[in-house]
Amino acid sequence: MSKVKYYYDSETLSYRKIEQKKGRKLGIFVLSLVGVILSGFVVFLIYINLPYVETPKEKALKRELANMELQYELLNKKMNEAEAVLAEVADRDNNLYRVYFEANPIPEEQRRAGFGGVNRYRELEGFDNSNLIINTSKRLDVLTKQIVVQSKSLDEIASLAEEKEKLLAAIPAIQPVKNEDLTRMASGYGYRTDPFTKARKFHYGMDFTSPRGTPVFASGDGVVSRADNTASGYGNHIRIDHGYGYESLYAHLYKYNVRRGQRVKRGDLIGFVGSTGRSEAPHLHYEVFKDGERINPINFYYGNLTPEEFAEMQKKAQQENQSLD
Repeated sequence: MSKVKYYYDSETLSYRKIEQKKGRKLGIFVLSLVGVILSGFVVFLIYINLPYVETPKEKALKRELANMELQYELLNKKMNEAEAVLAEVADRDNNLYRVYFEANPIPEEQRRAGFGGVNRYRELEGFDNSNLIINTSKRLDVLTKQIVVQSKSLDEIASLAEEKEKLLAAIPAIQPVKNEDLTRMASGYGYRTDPFTKARKFHYGMDFTSPRGTPVFASGDGVVSRADNTASGYGNHIRIDHGYGYESLYAHLYKYNVRRGQRVKRGDLIGFVGSTGRSEAPHLHYEVFKDGERINPINFYYGNLTPEEFAEMQKKAQQENQSLD
């Protein structure tokens, strides 16, 4: 039973019963219903837009993620630059350094090979930016491997360069008697008249005419393999083993300045001009061997002759005169 409500009427000085108007209850009901619907709609809007509402922590995480993406982008740009520089070094390595030192070029497949076997990037999967992180990690791993390959190649080139330096020092590349000490270049490599038999025969070296006692110098780095007079016709002579298949011989010496087994450098004084053995006059008979075969010594004087001096010597060496031994 609903409560009966009264109000005080000042005109009649009495309490009068409050009569509810028709439809008021319905209006209240309708208003309540509309309020509930509006409240539900507002709650619904809030619910569907809740993912777009960011808390301060979410904003901070979002900024951090954006910064990481920027850093990955910068890292990729730096890797692009590093890959370009490394590609240029690899190109010079294959087409310049390794060609010069007669080494086989490194195949591109070996330089850019990836990593087979197990999945190295499994722990990086399952994140929003997994593809970015995995691709960057793969590029970094390949770049690291390329650097290792290139580093080993440069180590090999350095070793070859050191060996090449030793080879260049070992080649008999200077004239064994100084130009100012020469009386003349008596005979060259080729067919010459024998001074004793007067027959035409092959002369396997070069004869440098100088006074007895003129210094004779090693034409390249090496080890003295002989310093004796037991070889037929050569008299007192010296052989130097330069390595790499090269040998040089210095014959008809007056005396030695080295002994067997001694290591010498290019330009070291090894003996003195004489006329021992099968010799007609004081001179140095000089020969060069490569892999056991005698070769023309005139091709090895680039170390201490000017182009003009070399041209003059070449002209004289070609004359078919009489040898001195």
